[in-house]
Amino acid sequence: MPAQPFYPFPSAQEDAQTSSLYTPPSPQTASASYRLSYTDTDFLMRDELRPVRLQLELMKPEILQQEHGIKATVVVFGGGRVPDEETARERLTEAENMAADDPANMLFQQRVATARRIVAKSHYYEEARKLGRILSEICHARTGCKLVVITGGGPGIMEAANRGAFETGAKTMGFNIVLPHEQAPNPYITPDLSFQFHYFSIRKMHFLMRAQALVAFPGGFGTLDELFETLTLIQTRKIKPLPVLLFGRQFWEKLINFDFLAEEGVIAREDLDIFQFVDTAEEAGRIIFDYFNADDRY
Repeated sequence: MPAQPFYPFPSAQEDAQTSSLYTPPSPQTASASYRLSYTDTDFLMRDELRPVRLQLELMKPEILQQEHGIKATVVVFGGGRVPDEETARERLTEAENMAADDPANMLFQQRVATARRIVAKSHYYEEARKLGRILSEICHARTGCKLVVITGGGPGIMEAANRGAFETGAKTMGFNIVLPHEQAPNPYITPDLSFQFHYFSIRKMHFLMRAQALVAFPGGFGTLDELFETLTLIQTRKIKPLPVLLFGRQFWEKLINFDFLAEEGVIAREDLDIFQFVDTAEEAGRIIFDYFNADDRY
């Protein structure tokens, strides 16, 4: 860390401490108007201060990533509802027991069917974990490689990718967002690289600011949102092309008829080349590193 320059003025932190310790009590000093603006959270959360909050949410993760030397990332998206196989089977057993106790309840029967589908997809958890491990192991074996796995910070596929990187001793990042229901970062994120966002738009921007590749595992609305944001930015040349890998061809081809979009003329046929399908962590890792080597990124 370079030495901080000398300034003759007191720092913001010093003045905040002085104000807190030595301000005499009075009706004037008790008023909210007397608070230092940068310590007044009520003021900072006013509607008029939204531009400032947007700027802060852009700057804080950027400054901290610079301090930690984060230069390049692989973004991994995927469903938070796709756990490891053991957890998926436990949930299936719970659903089957509930259905057995009340066989006429169609909701319970639907839950069993859904739980079975989740068990069938649970292998994606292990593939995401393996991918996080492959990317981190290969990268850390190379001098100067700065590749870091980043996810949305939640459970399921996101946890798996962070976990694989964590298990190699590598840094790994998570970008959580405040939601109405319980939301917490998974335990495999490097603590100093675990960020929480209020604005989806700023979070999306940070996902791509250092992205060298994007891997989308099966997931729901959030995964689709992030995927199509990236595809649109590449299609419109708002960002430079990068590998976009759809993990699990069978899932993605059943979910989205990309060929139909081209046949209907609402996208160009060459837009189908923006992404490619993969089915194993090894295949995804090979494509990503081949791309880096071809571009001499290391």
